[in-house]
Amino acid sequence: MRGSLFGPRVLLRRLREVMAEPISAQERLDKIVVTIAANMVAEVCSVYVLRADSVLELFATEGLNRESVHKAALKVGQGLVGHIAAEAQLLNLPEAQAHPDFSYIPGTGEEAYHSFLGVPILRAGRTLGVLVVQNRARKHYSEEEEEALQTTAMVIAEMIASGELASLSATEEAGLDLARPIHLEGVALSDGVGLGYVVLHEPRVVVTDLIAEDPEKEVRRLEQAIANLRLSVDDMIERGEVAHHGEHRDVLEAYRMFAYDRGWARRMEEAIVRSGLTAEAAVERVQSDTRARMMRQTDPYLRERLHDFDDLTFRLLRELMGKSDKPPELPRDAIIVARNMGAAELLDYDRTKVRGLVLEEGATTSHVSIVARALNIATVGQVQNAVTLAESGDAIIVDGETGLVHLRPPADVEHAYAEKVRFRARRQERFRRLRNKPSVTRDGIEIALLVNAGLLFDLPHLDESGADGIGLFRTELQFMIASAFPRMNEQHQLYSKILDGAAGRPVTFRSLDIGGDKVLPYLSRSVHEENPAMGWRAIRLGLDRPALLRTQIRALLKAAAGRELRLMFPMVTEVAEFTAARALVARETRFLAGHGYTPPVSVRLGAMVEVPALLFDLDALMAAVDFVSVGSNDLFQFMFAVDRGNGMVSDRFDVLAPSFLRALRSIARTAAAHGKVATLCGEMAGKPLTAMALIGVGFRSISMTPASVGPVKAMVRSVDLAQLEARMSEVLDAPGGGSLRAMLEDFAAAHEVPLS
Repeated sequence: MRGSLFGPRVLLRRLREVMAEPISAQERLDKIVVTIAANMVAEVCSVYVLRADSVLELFATEGLNRESVHKAALKVGQGLVGHIAAEAQLLNLPEAQAHPDFSYIPGTGEEAYHSFLGVPILRAGRTLGVLVVQNRARKHYSEEEEEALQTTAMVIAEMIASGELASLSATEEAGLDLARPIHLEGVALSDGVGLGYVVLHEPRVVVTDLIAEDPEKEVRRLEQAIANLRLSVDDMIERGEVAHHGEHRDVLEAYRMFAYDRGWARRMEEAIVRSGLTAEAAVERVQSDTRARMMRQTDPYLRERLHDFDDLTFRLLRELMGKSDKPPELPRDAIIVARNMGAAELLDYDRTKVRGLVLEEGATTSHVSIVARALNIATVGQVQNAVTLAESGDAIIVDGETGLVHLRPPADVEHAYAEKVRFRARRQERFRRLRNKPSVTRDGIEIALLVNAGLLFDLPHLDESGADGIGLFRTELQFMIASAFPRMNEQHQLYSKILDGAAGRPVTFRSLDIGGDKVLPYLSRSVHEENPAMGWRAIRLGLDRPALLRTQIRALLKAAAGRELRLMFPMVTEVAEFTAARALVARETRFLAGHGYTPPVSVRLGAMVEVPALLFDLDALMAAVDFVSVGSNDLFQFMFAVDRGNGMVSDRFDVLAPSFLRALRSIARTAAAHGKVATLCGEMAGKPLTAMALIGVGFRSISMTPASVGPVKAMVRSVDLAQLEARMSEVLDAPGGGSLRAMLEDFAAAHEVPLS
């Protein structure tokens, strides 16, 4: 057995000597192919490197015509070499010319050779090139020879990744694949444009020491690291530490399944024993092989398990190398690239340096997306393979308007986006000049422009934007970024600081809106919900768990001592639910009064209108509440039976459809008839065109993101509301009809109302 393992280890030792020599990159590569050919008794050894234009260029050869180096090239998918690059799989052929993909490059002389062994040069599952040996005699290469060639390919992968070969290509303008500009598409989650440099959220550990001095010692190191890894995964599951990585128990169970997989451990041990690799190199080798194989799977479940496998592998590498899990030091313009992350993890970074966020997962309503919007960080989610394709330090552009990500952008793209950033800055400066001017239409109607908030660092946006107050304070964000349920004192402190920061401007708190897509990992749920958006959430959960709601109400009442408290309850479906919530507020008010606490000067209670059932009970609702707020996102979703997170239908219907606008008009008119204020807080309020429609159907108070206040105020100050209302009534009072979008755009153009 020991004799059969001699070849690969000797090869690795000789390669280590070549790597240490003070010679040029081309000389080093030439020596590597000579060394491989001699060790494997091969008549040909060739290295092809993948260029940025998806062409495999011959970089070095022993046995073929050396005049072909940097001249011979194949496209990915062309010939056997191209086939290996496309499939990321080795080919072992006793008769190469019998393979359907065989084709030879004229001038190389390879047509004389029959047997063929080629392996992909992989790094983190990404193909960087192809390594080939050939012989005239027809033979099937042994497993040991396959192992030796795959191990050698790891050495060459590090040469490519280090940039050592970048200057050798005959087509320098194309560059190597590692530096290839890549345009990725995703889903825009937070507006803005970020230019900067990649910071991997969980940076891949770079393995530089590949060759083992003592394989038996490396096996022991690997066994100990796997044992420690298994203990840490068990501990995570036992302690329920799901919040930190935003992953649920089934994902952690998948981690445990991988961690205890004997096949995984055995393959890594074999890579050490058979090939003489270090423990770290063996882990990376098995990861690359597994990743390349799983990337070809079409089953989404299996591809999702690939992410779990990657995460576990990086944990094992960090265990072996003693690396810290602390966030890395950030460059001045950092773009965080991650598979996914929790809201608290984003807050761990220095917010003054983060310009953008790219996620392989993520949705508009995810916790991290909400926090990113609050921080004004340009964010794009659902970007496939972002973590694999990006390297730390790569230049990158994140376009939170279009959902595009430009990795290693060419100069012209970078210049265009730099100009776009300057244009946005000039536009924002123009809007800033409006912040101290009143939000009044041309015919003298005042429109209250409020902001949505949810965290302490939202407060500066009040002054920056010139908003009239906070129309929606999402109290659940404090709960979402915490690792345990916030105590009453913690809630009290936050609410007091918010009211202090508002400096007398109105603040409308929304009671805890959890459930649905907002799952708190420390709040156990005994029943699986098929449709959580319509399930046990918001006020339903609060009334069923009154201790939670009463704790929050008490904290709010204490925080508002001597001031006005405005509190609204989400997801109200029946007036009776609001009445029950009002009774809880009355009970807590009596309790605090009995214990000597200073009460608020006034308590105003409202309901959110986001369930269509309330549209048919508006008079009773208005008689019971002090004000209402329309949650346009959910109301639209439920009215049109449209899942906002489903790309197949989310854009199928328009919020400017007559039926939806008639429903909104009914709410605004009924509230006005009862002398109650109706505010709309949702995405509609933040865009000048849709905000114009809202004031046109009767809303005099709307709440939006801070960045939207300027553009919406510019629209408000330019519009004649009487003319707008007359035009909209004319259309809405007529039967049928399609979206009012075109009509409103024409109205704005005719009356010089700015919409951007």
